[in-house]
Amino acid sequence: MNALLWAVVPYLSLVILVGGVIWRYRFDKFGWTTRSSQLYETTVLRWGSPLFHVGVLMVLIGHIGGLLVPKAWTEAVGITEHTYHLMAVFIGTVAGLCTLIGLGILIARRRLTGPVFTATTRNDKAMYVVLVAVIVLGLLATVRANVAGDGYDYRETISPWFRSLFYLSPDPQIMANVPLGFQLHILSAFLLFAIWPFTRLIHAFSAPVGYLTRPYVVYRSRDPRGGLRPSRPGWEGPPKAPTVRARR
Repeated sequence: MNALLWAVVPYLSLVILVGGVIWRYRFDKFGWTTRSSQLYETTVLRWGSPLFHVGVLMVLIGHIGGLLVPKAWTEAVGITEHTYHLMAVFIGTVAGLCTLIGLGILIARRRLTGPVFTATTRNDKAMYVVLVAVIVLGLLATVRANVAGDGYDYRETISPWFRSLFYLSPDPQIMANVPLGFQLHILSAFLLFAIWPFTRLIHAFSAPVGYLTRPYVVYRSRDPRGGLRPSRPGWEGPPKAPTVRARR
């Protein structure tokens, strides 16, 4: 079971993620969109969307630093384990709460705003369920282990295992003694990666790079007469010649 969960599932999720992105790009370019609902409602969106996206960005940066940067590197630059632990718990908890609150606002908006709810598909609902599960499980694991508990240094177990995936030599036994909360969080994250290409989350792989080199858009008038003369409505006749009166 350990080999299946921690050596097969990660690569299977990665293959589906990469293959799904390539498939969407080749065969569903017109579907590569967020299906924005901004035209239906903007007041609540102005609060929920920035809060969610800023929180996600903070969570992503924290995960990159915690999983990919070895513990010896941070200690080499003078960051002690205690300092790193306090920073990770505080910033991670704040980022997770921002993400969860922003997502809650967006889900409430989507459910309570009629036109937005009508535009919501079953695919969107399934995506929201998995996304909420990933965030909630991550917050619960962090709070239970590092706030309510005695603390858990995931950089001794989860981080080496995660980096070993890129070396193509994962050791499933490393994850055998990891707390259940962290295990569920990791597995739900792999599930999210697997469904990612087939949801509106695909827009995360988009960037307006071509906009920087796009030529100028030329606008031309449809009026065949051209020039700077003001147009006249069709019901008006041609301009009359001025009448000149002269004294005898």
